[in-house]
Amino acid sequence: MRGSRFIRWLLNMEVAEQPPASVVPAHLQQVAGELAWRCNICGTMNCCLAGTMDRETGDCMHCGAVMRYRSIVAVLTERLFGKVQILAEIAPSPQFTGVGMSDDDRYANLLAEKFSYTNTFYHCEPLLDITRPSPRWLGVNDFVITSDVFEHVPPPIQQSFDNLFSLLKPGGVVVFSVPFNLEAATREHYPNLHDFRIVQEESGDWVLHNVTKAGVSEEFRNLLFHGGPGSTLELRVFCRAALERHLLDAGFTDLRLHSESRFEHGIFWLHPFSLMVSARRPG
Repeated sequence: MRGSRFIRWLLNMEVAEQPPASVVPAHLQQVAGELAWRCNICGTMNCCLAGTMDRETGDCMHCGAVMRYRSIVAVLTERLFGKVQILAEIAPSPQFTGVGMSDDDRYANLLAEKFSYTNTFYHCEPLLDITRPSPRWLGVNDFVITSDVFEHVPPPIQQSFDNLFSLLKPGGVVVFSVPFNLEAATREHYPNLHDFRIVQEESGDWVLHNVTKAGVSEEFRNLLFHGGPGSTLELRVFCRAALERHLLDAGFTDLRLHSESRFEHGIFWLHPFSLMVSARRPG
């Protein structure tokens, strides 16, 4: 679609209209027009500058859900019901059992109302350590959500993908996201991570101390945390090819990278990386 037509569509969009394209041309990545959309989590109508929409922006004025959260829910409802639905408006479906891994309350609370869903955590109950999941979680879930978690999971990372697969019933679906790029290989920041601790020095600097399996001591500075200093350490940046390979090697099939924009719900992908991913355990 030519640029002028696309901008006119944005300026005059009605929620009932179908989006004209799933990929926005590069020269339209900063669009001046306003985009009207309905949050597919809470159902609230919103309006914002289309060119400002990105993975971690575009908050819903009512529930505060950013685009990543709306994308997670869009993929989940499409996988469960065959089409994207407004989470707040669907009938309770307790026949679907699912778990989240540190899901945000802006959608986790509604998921708990609609499904037999439990939000889990790494540091407190209900506890789910994906490197060593308790038998209580294995093979019992119709869906699992893990959004921006696996970039923080200690190596070897393939083991955690295998464990992710084991959480699902046959036919179950995973909705998955991590920041990823299109480089040739994943950037593993600390490939020999084994026995480690993170400490803050008197200067205020955070330092990672590691002892490898071979007994070699390592020290790392200039750490990158998500959520503020001393919180969640970034251990890697995935590349797309490696991410797909990890999921396939774990046994997943029907792998999909969700690059489609859903303008009517304020989901507007400008880039081909860090997309939502979904896949199934064969049934």
